[in-house]
Amino acid sequence: MKFSKQYSGYTSEFTQFIDGLKKKNPALEQSQRDGRALLWDKAPIDLEARQRAQESGVAQQPYVYQTKG
Repeated sequence: MKFSKQYSGYTSEFTQFIDGLKKKNPALEQSQRDGRALLWDKAPIDLEARQRAQESGVAQQPYVYQTKG
């Protein structure tokens, strides 16, 4: 959002650095998207499979390190 009194010709050193980096490596943005898809974007959850997994779980004793003997 630009204001009327804001100087529009200024670009910061960081913006200049990023623009130069993108010019040197045009595939940079696509590789960032691929990395995000690999690490963060998850497949939709199958609600029926999730419910089956919760129902088929085995109850755990309150203190797992205590033996019953």
